[in-house]
Amino acid sequence: MAETSHMSPLKTKPPSFRLKDTNSNFYYSFDDLRGSKGTLVIFICNHCPYVHHALPEILMIAADYRVQGLGIIAISSNDAIQYPQDGPEMMTEFAFRYSFDFPYLYDETQEVAKGFDAACTPDYFLYDNQNQLQYRGQLDDSRPGNGIPLSGSDLRNAIDGVIYNRIISSNQKPSMGCGIKWKK
Repeated sequence: MAETSHMSPLKTKPPSFRLKDTNSNFYYSFDDLRGSKGTLVIFICNHCPYVHHALPEILMIAADYRVQGLGIIAISSNDAIQYPQDGPEMMTEFAFRYSFDFPYLYDETQEVAKGFDAACTPDYFLYDNQNQLQYRGQLDDSRPGNGIPLSGSDLRNAIDGVIYNRIISSNQKPSMGCGIKWKK
């Protein structure tokens, strides 16, 4: 069932965390991975059709903006007992298959997702270089099956605002995707 992001208050700071990267097996915090210009945190998972639909644009955004000082962090918080395809071993495989050049962290306790108030996959949280939330919303208007091509326009405009110190509209559309699979 499709859910939308909760639209956390702007200007808030990210919750602290230390999670295992399924690509490197190292543990990282937000501060370890933050970019000099800003940081994008994306809640994703391996099986969600909304993530699969958005993934080509997510990978292009990573390639386009990492060199400009944007830190990128992907996190999966789904219950791996109910959804073993979203467990850490499969996350490693997924990241390798799609050539992730950013960490893919596993939130086993789901406390990090709760701290961010993440609700769906994908769910995007963009912070400026002062670690203040500037954007929480959709990638663009494209959804699986709606015929609108991926552009990443909403998120790209926000990233440009963070990198180039432009005003980012507070009128932001929520992201839509599969609901995070919470533990029972």
